[in-house]
Amino acid sequence: MSPVRVLVVDDSAFVRSVLSRNLSEDPEIVIAGAASDGEEALRAVRDLRPDVITLDVVMPRLDGLAALKRIMVEHPTPVVMVSSLTGEDTQATVEALALGAVDFFQKGAAGSLTWRKEELRAKVKTAAQSKVGALRLPLQSPAGGLPYARKRHSNKFANVVVLGCSTGGPRALRELVPMLSPDLSAAFLIVQHMPAGFTASLAQGLDKLSRVAVKEAVAGDVLGRGEAILAPGGFHLRVTSEGVVVLDDGPQVHGVKPAVDITMESVVSAYGKAAIGVVMTGMGSDGTDGAGFIKRAGGCVAAEDESTCTIYGMPKSVVKAGYADAVIPLNKIPEWLAKVCGTIPALLTAAGRH
Repeated sequence: MSPVRVLVVDDSAFVRSVLSRNLSEDPEIVIAGAASDGEEALRAVRDLRPDVITLDVVMPRLDGLAALKRIMVEHPTPVVMVSSLTGEDTQATVEALALGAVDFFQKGAAGSLTWRKEELRAKVKTAAQSKVGALRLPLQSPAGGLPYARKRHSNKFANVVVLGCSTGGPRALRELVPMLSPDLSAAFLIVQHMPAGFTASLAQGLDKLSRVAVKEAVAGDVLGRGEAILAPGGFHLRVTSEGVVVLDDGPQVHGVKPAVDITMESVVSAYGKAAIGVVMTGMGSDGTDGAGFIKRAGGCVAAEDESTCTIYGMPKSVVKAGYADAVIPLNKIPEWLAKVCGTIPALLTAAGRH
């Protein structure tokens, strides 16, 4: 295989140097070029056609978010955002992931340059395997940009749907969740592999675009029909038989926390055959064991089709294990959910099976 050609974009010459050196020490990576701001990056992408771009969030003239939007329209290329941990930077990074950036790399607290070489190289090489498409027209919030007038439908529902994803997930969720109908007889749980500090912004962004209410989980939340609860970074999400959210600070599973398997197993324990699993884009096999629990309990499982995945890893694992009832493109998942939700005669409540 040819080495991964990387374009390094950062307004700091020192950071560009450190990034370039750390990446180029890996024989499977070569530095195609460097740029100091978004304008230079656009010219370099056009001229050099790199395999992957590392892109700083905060830069003069044209910042990382604005540059990303144009890159994804003009020359779609896998991008790894380079982010600090400040609040403003965090929001921009989540927005970048929703717009199509494959992953992000944290510089460290307060912008310190505590480089984690192996992590950075792994993210770049994973990004090189990803499939990115041209950026679609920006989604608008419901009702012509006005806040959607929501009311809690009920704590009764026929199904609990677990949506699980990893690499490429924020962009997939940004497409999928706004298409979910609050009239479905279902409560939704979302598990996106993401560290602490980023999931709140992800939930807020999805909530603004969607007809279902979306929030980051807090211990003690209760499942409700037409509502989506997002697992917070750094915690596994479980539910009790009363429909109450429990946040688990136990060890990582598959090297991640939250893990899809943990949430799926918990939903099966609480709601049995009413569990529905949807496994979407991501590297690895998280969600496969959970899909197996759902199938053995009599529930339904869908895997995202390779044609719409950024990384066809997690769904592929589910399909290979024989657990997928349906393998469908992302835009068809809401239609599938409409068919399978509410097919169980007895409604459930937050107090469990009835």
